[in-house]
Amino acid sequence: MNRPTIDWHARAAEVRPDGRCFIDGQRRDAASGETTVKRSPVDGRLLGAVARGQAADVDAAVRSARAAFDDRRWARQPPAARKKVLLRFAELVLAAREELALLETLDMGKPIAHALTVDVPATARCIAWYAEALDKRYDEIAPTAETGLALITREPVGVVGAIVPWNYPMIMAAWKIAPALAMGNSLVLKPSEKSPFTALRLAELALQAGLPAGVFNVVPGHGAEAGEALALHMDVDAIGFTGSTRTGRRMLEYAGRSNLKRVFNELGGKSAFLVFPDCADLARAAATAAGSMYFNQGESCNAPSRVLVHEAIADQFAALLAAQAPRYAPGDPLAPGTAMGAIVDEQQLRTVLGYIQAGQEQGARLLAGGRQVRLDSGGYYVEPTLFDGVHSSMRIAQEEIFGPVQAVLRFRDEAEAVRLANDTPYGLQASVWSDHLSRAHRVARALRAGTVHVNQYDEDDITVPFGGFKQSGNGRDKSMHAFDKYTELKTTWVRIDPANDGGNA
Repeated sequence: MNRPTIDWHARAAEVRPDGRCFIDGQRRDAASGETTVKRSPVDGRLLGAVARGQAADVDAAVRSARAAFDDRRWARQPPAARKKVLLRFAELVLAAREELALLETLDMGKPIAHALTVDVPATARCIAWYAEALDKRYDEIAPTAETGLALITREPVGVVGAIVPWNYPMIMAAWKIAPALAMGNSLVLKPSEKSPFTALRLAELALQAGLPAGVFNVVPGHGAEAGEALALHMDVDAIGFTGSTRTGRRMLEYAGRSNLKRVFNELGGKSAFLVFPDCADLARAAATAAGSMYFNQGESCNAPSRVLVHEAIADQFAALLAAQAPRYAPGDPLAPGTAMGAIVDEQQLRTVLGYIQAGQEQGARLLAGGRQVRLDSGGYYVEPTLFDGVHSSMRIAQEEIFGPVQAVLRFRDEAEAVRLANDTPYGLQASVWSDHLSRAHRVARALRAGTVHVNQYDEDDITVPFGGFKQSGNGRDKSMHAFDKYTELKTTWVRIDPANDGGNA
């Protein structure tokens, strides 16, 4: 039996999200009483007031997390018990899939179909995977002499501060909170002020699943206030940050100014998509490049914003890319068939339009898009935009735009392709399209990127690490490697006296 079609507009009209902080298992207003008005980028509707968390609220959240960690209400629970709670948490996320998806769409503008089929399931899978993984890890015994026993164990780091961006609010939060909680840490999450609602709801669901109060706290607020206070706090042991490279630098500064807390940055990208003339299926390559670029309105740190094409096929490939653009014309995010939604807010809209103008002023040729559209909607929409004739020195080839803008650069040979691909401060992802096996391996090894795809792009699984080289950050989200960020490595030496100590008495 087919399920009735959901009237998302009717559902949206009834939404009244709670924007208060979540501290010590309870909702509460900001200590100052201040709030921020949150409007939806979909159509400008008022979503509600969000607590403007500041230093006092962060301090309260950190004190709650520290008390929970120190009395071991969560950390002392055996792995099987923590696993049970986190699996229940994942189940509750799936049970609330429609509520969470609608909040995500209204909050940051992505199509409801994507929020429902990508963001919510990926969030639940991440939580469930770390729940299942936490009791599959073993500690070590070092190969020492017989006179000593050296135990190598991992312990939770303590209080973790997590600061996440607005483009994938639930998924990015899950990448931090799931491994941190799995290892027994306590947590203070600071979501973006542009997209706070699903993070706050996740904390309620975690409490409902059986996570003890105080273990998972959420303080919404501005980065310069709540984010800075969290990163500077002397009782926070580690910071997991995803966001801009500019703010990532500040995270390192804050650590140096405070308690030298660990900082793990997942930062920006300017990913290269390399297409060689021995790629047999240019149409599939073009469809992949466009789809990966315009998904989530181009608001993805790993979007393939630079397409590097051999000059022999560049005209043909640029035409194939341009032909893809109409498929991603912005539409109503609450309509199930929409492929591309709204830019997150007016500030980001102006940023994207500014880069489009800069591309034209610096001599790039506009092949598709370039305009703000759906002006009568009250929301913020930009056409999928494609530039050709782009040089590596141009701003649109060097700077992260975080919008639906893709640039085509041309190369003469393999060496130039690698040089251009590596010619940015970033190193998050890349893709190589070639049917020549040796070339694919050779180029993939030469690219300075955390992930290199071959003849595909954006394949994803929680089992593989995500992160970058250079100014794209350090550390890795996802996979078993994420546990390294939220644990301390301890060695315990036990002396074994070779003399008779009375054991034979």
